[in-house]
Amino acid sequence: MIPAALSRRHGTVSIAALALALGAISTGAQAGPAKAPPVPGGRIDTLEQGAYACELPGDAGGLVGEPVPEFNFRIVNASSYLAGGVRGSYLHTGTKVVMTGGKLKGLEFKRISNGFLEKTGETGEAGAMRCLLARRK
Repeated sequence: MIPAALSRRHGTVSIAALALALGAISTGAQAGPAKAPPVPGGRIDTLEQGAYACELPGDAGGLVGEPVPEFNFRIVNASSYLAGGVRGSYLHTGTKVVMTGGKLKGLEFKRISNGFLEKTGETGEAGAMRCLLARRK
């Protein structure tokens, strides 16, 4: 039931318009900011900091891995690494890691797990070289 003071057509329309406007404002406030569209290739991420030692697989009669020290690098912060005293940058999206600057520019890896990278070719096929984070105990 509408109170007598608001029963005039003009007063009722104003109240209805006000209620509609307040509803739209409160709905917009609850929706929150719009989400950014996904990044092509997956979510942008960073690698765990520390020294990564690269190696080729060994054989049953010898070492577990053959070190390839010219590809060793150290993640120093955010998206930066050091290799051979030269600072570079990398981009990590989804499981793909691409060295975008520095001594290792152009090198591509697939992140297998935290601290384990596998070199990939231009088409994404797995290569023999792997780089492992040297963990301190």
